[in-house]
Amino acid sequence: MQIRAVLKLCKDYDITPVAYGVEPFSKNHDENKKRFELGKALGIKTLSADPTPDSFDDLDKLVEEYKISIGIHPHGPQGRALHRWYSAEKILEAVKDHHPLIGTCIDTAHIIRVAQIGPKLNQVQQIRLMGDRNFGLHLKDHDNAKKTDVIFGKGALDVPGVLQALRDLHFKGYISIEYEAHPEEPSSDMRACVEVFKESVKKLA
Repeated sequence: MQIRAVLKLCKDYDITPVAYGVEPFSKNHDENKKRFELGKALGIKTLSADPTPDSFDDLDKLVEEYKISIGIHPHGPQGRALHRWYSAEKILEAVKDHHPLIGTCIDTAHIIRVAQIGPKLNQVQQIRLMGDRNFGLHLKDHDNAKKTDVIFGKGALDVPGVLQALRDLHFKGYISIEYEAHPEEPSSDMRACVEVFKESVKKLA
């Protein structure tokens, strides 16, 4: 009933669900399968995910069965430590011998945040490194000095560079524009981000 209600609400507002998450995955097949069943019911193409390293053999079977991709989502610093999947290098090393439907949903702000306690990563290079294993993108800018999300272009995000990389890779996934600095009323800042996005598209002709 909940799924039907969600799908009706989406239809009322002309929204097509394409992704869901961030979902945990482990070697527990039954729990993993429940999440894929939810994805199937919603009609989505990608589950953004934070899988444990021992989950990939099971995920190989499930992505093949459901044709729903897994987009591993990096989360940058977690307190004083880096998230286990903090970079494309870490993700690619884990998935390179697994099903081609297991890849990333890179979050550009979390890639930027890594520099707070770890190496400085270039979000454009990270996307290029993942190649055709890019299934989704959370497009978000961040100011490390202020430790807050900012309107596109006010931090370290290179919107034209990111879009050029996606185009060069013939990206067929989804882009989620995110903004978490003022969750109580983000609308005006989100509109500003959308304008920067549109201008970047124009620059790429």
